[in-house]
Amino acid sequence: MNTMMSALATTAVAALVAGSAHAHASFANAPAAPESYVAAVLQVPHGCDGKATNEVQVKLPEGFVFAKPMPKPGWELEIIKGDYQKTYDNHGTAVKSGAVEIRWKGGDLPDDYYDTFTINGKVSGVEAGGALAFVTTQLCGTDGKVAWDEVAAPGVDPHSLKHPAPLLKLAAAADDMPMGHGAMHGQMMAQANGHAMHAAMDGSGMAGANPGTMETAKVGDLELTAGFTRAMLPGQPVGGGFVTIKNTGATDDVLIAAESPASGRVELHEMAMVGDVMKMRQLKDGIPVPAGTTVELKPGGLHMMFMDVKDPFVEGGQVPVTLTFEKAGTVELVLPTGPAKGK
Repeated sequence: MNTMMSALATTAVAALVAGSAHAHASFANAPAAPESYVAAVLQVPHGCDGKATNEVQVKLPEGFVFAKPMPKPGWELEIIKGDYQKTYDNHGTAVKSGAVEIRWKGGDLPDDYYDTFTINGKVSGVEAGGALAFVTTQLCGTDGKVAWDEVAAPGVDPHSLKHPAPLLKLAAAADDMPMGHGAMHGQMMAQANGHAMHAAMDGSGMAGANPGTMETAKVGDLELTAGFTRAMLPGQPVGGGFVTIKNTGATDDVLIAAESPASGRVELHEMAMVGDVMKMRQLKDGIPVPAGTTVELKPGGLHMMFMDVKDPFVEGGQVPVTLTFEKAGTVELVLPTGPAKGK
């Protein structure tokens, strides 16, 4: 077994992210087509009992081959190589070994934030409709550890496990969508820097992305304007939503929840700089809207995150969403969908 080390000391603002804040480590990807290349985007949602995560170790299952991890600013990358159980064809070349474990080391992911770790590889020799389990371990400080290493037996719901290994699901035969190198390239571009979800929330081209056609809505002392979503890029698993909230009253309020029939759930998020890296965190206590102020949910800052989107947002479409405020109550909005980027 060989070990290849490469030190990475660049600093950059992450422009794209893929995943969401789950209770356990999981993949943000939609089901992958068998015999296709995929950028597997692992979401790490929290640390070890409040401690920051400093190392993420991912064991690659048999059937995920030719793997290449995506570097992360501020983290050292270690690729552990070994033999595959089978031989795989790589454009006419028989390949018997490769990366079997990836480790991101020496970073600092505070417990209040989550981040994503991306590994590009090919799914090969795995039946349609199945899943690949990636045993993942988080190390925090000198003694903190969380191991996502439980694999459900046939017929057992993985969600019933306390520490389920993240699963990369494969599309059923009827839903197979083969992904050649051209499609893989498009997905990789959408997941630049390993952060596909930030594509919907970054600050570039904000004015062009807002179609400016949402009708003004009022609830209590709150006035809501300039709402919109962005079209989702290829491979992007989540959507971003934005709106301006003006509190004309004398009482503070809080946006405490959002929901939409267009997605499995909607979370309230904030993007913020942690050192030299842009990170995203869920605002479980909601977004304050103080009396007499205007709060903007906009790209690069506060925003709604549409998780488990049923059908990708398309430019020219609409996304319904219901917002719930602590004092003012609920209000229904229809957010127009603008382009993925400003023009």
